[in-house]
Amino acid sequence: MSHKPASSALARFTVLDLTRVRSGPTCVRQLADWGANVIKIELPEALDTGDPMGGARHGSDFQNLHRNKRALTLNLKSPQGVAVFKRLAAQADVIVENFRPDVKDRLGINYAALKKANPGLIFASISGFGADGPYRDRPGFDQIAQGMGGLMSITGEPGRGPMRVGIPIADLSAGLFCAMGILVALLEREKSGKGQEVETSLLAAQIFMLDFQGARWINEGEVPKQAGNNHPTSIPTGVFKTRDGHINIAASGQSMWERLCQTIGAPKLAVADAYKSAKLRSANRDALNADLEVHLVKKTSAHWVETLNAAGVPAGPINTMDQVFSDPQVQHLELVDTIDSKDSRGMVKLVRQPVRLSRTPSKTVLPPPERGQHSAKILKDFGFTGDEIKALRAGGVV
Repeated sequence: MSHKPASSALARFTVLDLTRVRSGPTCVRQLADWGANVIKIELPEALDTGDPMGGARHGSDFQNLHRNKRALTLNLKSPQGVAVFKRLAAQADVIVENFRPDVKDRLGINYAALKKANPGLIFASISGFGADGPYRDRPGFDQIAQGMGGLMSITGEPGRGPMRVGIPIADLSAGLFCAMGILVALLEREKSGKGQEVETSLLAAQIFMLDFQGARWINEGEVPKQAGNNHPTSIPTGVFKTRDGHINIAASGQSMWERLCQTIGAPKLAVADAYKSAKLRSANRDALNADLEVHLVKKTSAHWVETLNAAGVPAGPINTMDQVFSDPQVQHLELVDTIDSKDSRGMVKLVRQPVRLSRTPSKTVLPPPERGQHSAKILKDFGFTGDEIKALRAGGVV
């Protein structure tokens, strides 16, 4: 097919992208950035009269999510549109959707219907709470999953009430896990020749991301509480005042604790009765933090970050977003890519993949597409004739 792959790694796979908003597009972005032939399918503009889901098309959020894709408009609410989609699905490797669980059934494009013509199809779904169960039909939203999944109960300062994290972590995690599931299914297909369904949810992804906090409950019966900027179990790890601001310090373990005390000029703290063991440091964390700050406020953040790291004690600045992208290490990692949109948007800046492959790297080769920008070419790739494409346009199907 005539797609321009962002990498050779996944260039042999064709993905039909029915996703919206964030979790689904996050999943598909992983596949597109590693070279898959991703076809973003949306309603024709005349039929899509609601507020744009996922933000304005030319806004930074939408642009960052939808690079390296081609775009096709298709009215799946019409029988003709469903028929077109089934022709596409018969040749595709992967379909990804994040509708409510009943939508694909109602449209007749669920896995059971599509695998008849394509036994090797991988059909991936992301829902709010799962494909079945008592909450199956509830609308999903990232912050709802953060709350239900326990994250908000352990985020924030003690006594200040629940707090969401500053990114849509349930959406992002569900998308990344779904992409991982798709890749596993594609690997397995090489042996069995068979496709399968891949399913995750915002709630399941959020609970998996609890990691050791969840394990504390299911194994020890311990309900984790808010700890603010303190690490829940490794003390001292947290935010500390300096002469001109704040820094992060992570000094878990006895030897690192002792190095911290020596480096900041407080050797007596290392042998103080209240701080001799990890258990005591945890029990007396507030007093310990205050004692450390007596010494840390004497010098600047930059001084302590440099000095502590030189001594083998992890420390780092707390950057605002502008400081993040001006940091010399971030610039060295080349995490921002720029591509010419070749339209009124001009040059578009995007956050690059954080993983490097030595032989098959990812790069941005296509700017985020306009709605239906590649409809005719995509349909031709899938074997539709010129007359068929004209008739579909005339009928408002594409």
